[in-house]
Amino acid sequence: MTTATRIPDLYPSRGATEVATPRKDPVVWSAPGTPGPIAGSALQSFERDGFLAIDQLIGPDEVPLYHRELERLVTDPAIRADERSIVEPKTQEIRSVFEVHKISEVFANLVRDERVVGRARQILGSDVYVHQSRINVKPGFGASGFYWHSDFETWHAEDGLPNMRTVSVSIALTENYDTNGGLMIMPGSHQTFLGCAGATPKDNYKKSLQMQDAGTPSDEALTAMASEYGIKLFTGKAGSATWFDCNCMHGSGDNITPFPRSNVFIVFNSVENEAVEPFAAPVRRPTFIGARDFTPVR
Repeated sequence: MTTATRIPDLYPSRGATEVATPRKDPVVWSAPGTPGPIAGSALQSFERDGFLAIDQLIGPDEVPLYHRELERLVTDPAIRADERSIVEPKTQEIRSVFEVHKISEVFANLVRDERVVGRARQILGSDVYVHQSRINVKPGFGASGFYWHSDFETWHAEDGLPNMRTVSVSIALTENYDTNGGLMIMPGSHQTFLGCAGATPKDNYKKSLQMQDAGTPSDEALTAMASEYGIKLFTGKAGSATWFDCNCMHGSGDNITPFPRSNVFIVFNSVENEAVEPFAAPVRRPTFIGARDFTPVR
């Protein structure tokens, strides 16, 4: 198994048993009073709960631009044939397209938008780069959900991110109802790292991007966490957004309604938290999933 050279593994995972480790990193890395687009009270809420919901991150007049670009990408045969596209097992429709900030200038501009990257810098207390970007498509009538997981567990084990200095934003491009497979988070769960049991198979990403297996918590652990923290379901109009810490336990259900759910998902990592070798995987994942270009977003 490959290990990170001279970098301590603060969050062991993928061993013989599940191991719960208290968080060893800050949640908000910027000093109190640091100016930025997030108000102080909202930043405190993010630190406590691990997430921040914003009713309108992009305006109603902007949403159609991004939604058209999403539709262009998922209907382009060349994009479908690209390894960065993940196909839904049941419907054979595109589920996700990765590295959209490099494929599309429209989404590249969104990443650079101060409303987006400015919040990431404020939370992480440094310049940031994009560790991962993708569009997620959940068409109606049977699109599969994403099972409960901590993103950091995967990014640490398989991508080599040493510390919890990473934040994600999910921006809705269609309305999120309480019925069409919306994002669910366990508030406060970001304060405990759950190291999962079981070794990481080689090329695990090929399976995990369609259906999570390695890095999946046990039913017993999820029951205990849900009992302690509860579950918050996020709804909102197109243009709304949810920022959440990399270690939040989260997931989403299947969409069996007629109403599609699509979003753009951007992961910002601190330039002071560059990926090293994987902590619990035989090989690195491809760079379109876990970036190795640490150039700050400008």
